[in-house]
Formats: sequence, C-alpha cells, structure tokens
Amino acid sequence: MRLTIATPAQMQELAACCAANLPPGFKLYLQGELGAGKTTFVRGALRGLGYQGVVKSPTYTLVEHYPVAGVEVCHFDLYRLATAAELDDIGYRDYFDGRAICLVEWPERGGASLPVADLTIDIGMEQAARSLHCRAQTEAGRECLQKLTPASRTD
Repeated sequence: MRLTIATPAQMQELAACCAANLPPGFKLYLQGELGAGKTTFVRGALRGLGYQGVVKSPTYTLVEHYPVAGVEVCHFDLYRLATAAELDDIGYRDYFDGRAICLVEWPERGGASLPVADLTIDIGMEQAARSLHCRAQTEAGRECLQKLTPASRTD
C-alpha cells in the first residue's frame, strides 16, 4: 500500500488509526531518512492507544517503554547502533516475546538479529509531503493494512 501524507498532523492521524489495530506482540518497523517522520508516527500511534504523556525519542537510550491500553509499547531507535550485536546489550529478545507492541525506528541497523516485522513502513520525503510504502510481512500485518482507509491511500 502506498500513501501520501501532507502534514505531521496527518501522519499522527494515520498512526493513531494504525495503532488501534495493533495486537500485543505486533512488530512495526519504520524506515526513512533523518527527519522523515518516524518519531512523529510513533507519537501518533501512542496517542491512538491512549497515551497522554511525553513521547521521547529513544535515540540515546535505544528503547523507551510506555504502558498503555493494558499492553506495553516499546519504542526503539536503533540509529546509534554501531553493530547489530549491541542489541544483545539491551536484552532485545525479551521485548519481542509476543506480549509487547514493538515500534522500531532504523530496523536496518539491527540486521538479521531482529525478528521479521508484521508491518514495515518506508517513509520517503517529497518536498513538503511524505510518501509511505507499507508492506505487510505477516497475517497480522495484512489485517492491519486492511483496516487502514485514509483518503490518501493510493494502492
């Protein structure tokens, strides 16, 4: 599925819609250049789940935890990883145990260490707008995509 998003508010709205359909254990990976809108997407997803607090980028901590809607949401930012082996230092396998929703920015830095995503969103920058290419890799990912019906859907 391909989408065009014109504003950060639309990005957060789409993310909130997406988050409403994420079951525990869901793995959503966000790829794109610096400033593309990955953290904006995560903020919208957390708002969609009902989280009202500050959403920090985990650039230096690698992971932030948010208990919302009866489930833990783990927000990863792997930008500063020097090697995928550093994931072991934070005990990443414990986060991917099927109970938490995992939102991962820069998953390519984790390499083959990370499990297969349910849904991957590549965010491209096109002048003021963002183009999103959403790919489901599991049945849970396909179900999530089927429930998205934004006006900007172009697939």
